[in-house]
Amino acid sequence: MNLKSKNRAMLREATSEPFTTPKRIFGRRSGWRSWLQAVVVGGMAVAGSAGLTAAQVKTPPPTQAEIESVQVERIPNGLKKKVSGVILRREVDSFVMRDKTAGEIRVLLTGKTRVEEKKGNFLRRGRNYGTTSLIRGLNLEVEGRGNDEGALVAEKIRFTENAYMTAQSVETRVVPVEERVEETSTRLSQAEANAQRLSGQLAELDTLSKSARTEAGTAQKTANDALTRVETTNRRIDATNQRIDQLVSSLDDYEAKRVITIQFRVGSAQLLPEATQALDEVAAQAKTERAYMIEIAGFASAEGGVALNRRLSQQRADAVVRYLAETHGVPLRRMITPFGYGAAQPVADNTSREGREQNRRVEVRILVNRALQPSKPGSSGGSSSD
Repeated sequence: MNLKSKNRAMLREATSEPFTTPKRIFGRRSGWRSWLQAVVVGGMAVAGSAGLTAAQVKTPPPTQAEIESVQVERIPNGLKKKVSGVILRREVDSFVMRDKTAGEIRVLLTGKTRVEEKKGNFLRRGRNYGTTSLIRGLNLEVEGRGNDEGALVAEKIRFTENAYMTAQSVETRVVPVEERVEETSTRLSQAEANAQRLSGQLAELDTLSKSARTEAGTAQKTANDALTRVETTNRRIDATNQRIDQLVSSLDDYEAKRVITIQFRVGSAQLLPEATQALDEVAAQAKTERAYMIEIAGFASAEGGVALNRRLSQQRADAVVRYLAETHGVPLRRMITPFGYGAAQPVADNTSREGREQNRRVEVRILVNRALQPSKPGSSGGSSSD
């Protein structure tokens, strides 16, 4: 055994962990003090036994496999799978993501991989992106199949525009943090060189190491906080998109806030005084509602012929529309096209006088959109009949 090998063996015996570089110690905090003691004790031993300087003792660098090793979930070959999560690390033709079950999955990109926008607005066309848009911190959905290496070969990747903008913002913050980490690592290397050259200055080196470790912990905490904020923002975006979907799906859902019935004389489409009074109340209430519509349907008794009753019921409905538009300025766009049903849909027996009087009518309904109304516990539409 030559002198250099002997010195290295003495250094390894002075610590319980393998002799390694500061970059590896940076990820294993508990080994830092042992490594520091090993440097000093080993340097003293070398200086005392052979008169060598500490700079002559070289340490083996970490292997690439140790640096790049990542525990990932294996996808069975040929299994079609859809996962959602956040990109942790980006490579040239692949990336590693963490899905919502806290597992890590390696995703491979091919020339057939489609990268699309997960749009929340159905009125516009979704955007297509390149694979360069797949950056760290991006919240996305991946659909694909497993290969024989246990990776997920992506067929389609989707993410929202907001998620992409958020990931870009985080990227601009994380990169400076990583630069600070690299700078800290450089400072640790310099501290090692100083320790090898000046083994007697233990107190000063210990102070530098503590400062570097504190800065590294602060940088790591900043990065973790940034990722936490990304996940929180993504959850808020998902909740907002769900609310938008609910609003869009309920745009054609209307509730009758008030229903009134207006009676007419036999063979007449002229509004009676009590009818105009009821329509005045309808117009006043309609103007206080949000996103309202007025439905107007005319009817007749069965005393006349089919054509006459249809024409008469239509004239009655038109008389109501004209009164609301001319007297109260209700916009025509707020009134659903009036329709005369003739003698159809009777509410009473046409064989009696009282029944025929009830059937000579116009029904007016104030409808409001459920999606655009504030929730009011206990609220319900009223009704009245003249």
